[in-house]
Amino acid sequence: MAGERKPMLSRQEALDFLLAACRPVTDVETVPTLDANGRVLAADCVSGLDVPAQDNTQMDGYAVRAADCAGGDAVLPVVQRIPAGHVGTPLQPGTAARIFTGAFIPAGADAVVMQEQCETSGDTVTIRHAPQSGEWIRRAGEDITRGSVILPAGTRLRSQELGLAASVGLASVPVLRRARVAVFFTGDELTMPGEPLVPGGVYNSNRFTLRALLENLGCEVTDFGIVPDSLDATRAVLRRAAQHSDLIITSGGVSVGEEDHVKPAVEAEGRLDMWQIAIKPGKPLAFGEAGNAFFIGLPGNPVSSFVTFLLFVRPFLLKLQGAAAARPALAFSVRADFDWKGDRRNEFLRARMNANGGLDLFANQGSGVLTSTVWGDGLVDNPANQPIRAGDVVRFIPFTELLY
Repeated sequence: MAGERKPMLSRQEALDFLLAACRPVTDVETVPTLDANGRVLAADCVSGLDVPAQDNTQMDGYAVRAADCAGGDAVLPVVQRIPAGHVGTPLQPGTAARIFTGAFIPAGADAVVMQEQCETSGDTVTIRHAPQSGEWIRRAGEDITRGSVILPAGTRLRSQELGLAASVGLASVPVLRRARVAVFFTGDELTMPGEPLVPGGVYNSNRFTLRALLENLGCEVTDFGIVPDSLDATRAVLRRAAQHSDLIITSGGVSVGEEDHVKPAVEAEGRLDMWQIAIKPGKPLAFGEAGNAFFIGLPGNPVSSFVTFLLFVRPFLLKLQGAAAARPALAFSVRADFDWKGDRRNEFLRARMNANGGLDLFANQGSGVLTSTVWGDGLVDNPANQPIRAGDVVRFIPFTELLY
């Protein structure tokens, strides 16, 4: 039937559509490893050495020949002292070396006895233990072997990846450039903190929330601020934003009101490929292109904007920045300690863990109640038409899985 409205996409359908359309950045730059937090590797990182470079001790104690201590209570002269960072001399039969955690095992020694199992007297040590060959020794190459790929291309570098790169001596790494994201906010009612509120005005919380979320993901952000509620003004900012951006994100103006100008502006400057998702909060989510930049229009309500960013913009940005594993956020099965009637749309409810290992629900789940995002630990992913009764097991996505 002409004019018949298409059914709204599900969350998964919308996300699949976004990720299929995404064209990752390809420009490569080399940056110091110290400055690479959050960046995405453009090429494999290969180790040029073994880690550990030589056999070394896991414990403070005494390096010995296991055969010299096989009978127990062996009394051995201590002929050398080997701190970490120093190289000892070959260990002769019938002797011991005082050795400290991380120090290289001297040639001839094949075991370390921890100091708690030893007694010293002058220049001798009594070994109160019969060690096995290899005891408390980390073998050369046990962690990393020379020539192995320690971090594949597409890895998003976190603290542990940076430490791993440094452990093989990589002072710099090749990374894809940061995604360039332009943002602007529509609504004549919007006011910046520090300015007086006029009748009908609201402070622009979305500007602060979205910029922080983008910074968490390592984006280069260009902020065009608050745009007046007019089609001409919105089109003009879209044209400017598209000139030097990979992605344009807006907040507000993508619904169906007479003052919602973002949707027609995008259609005039480019195209709109997707609009309205069957989720709550966050139904009016738009996706398309303006000029050479992708466009994502988020709802204006603060919670709707926050939730749709986490569910859709974050995975899109990870793929845009070249991350190979733009995996969905992990969800956990957790007991609900609340009742909920459900809704015809897929809901994302703000909840938090309680001391008994269950979930409590924020009392007001309205799309404008930003307090719920601070109070909560994460989102309950509740399917459409699914009531919840206390004791039911639900899917819970912690914010820790969604914010970075």
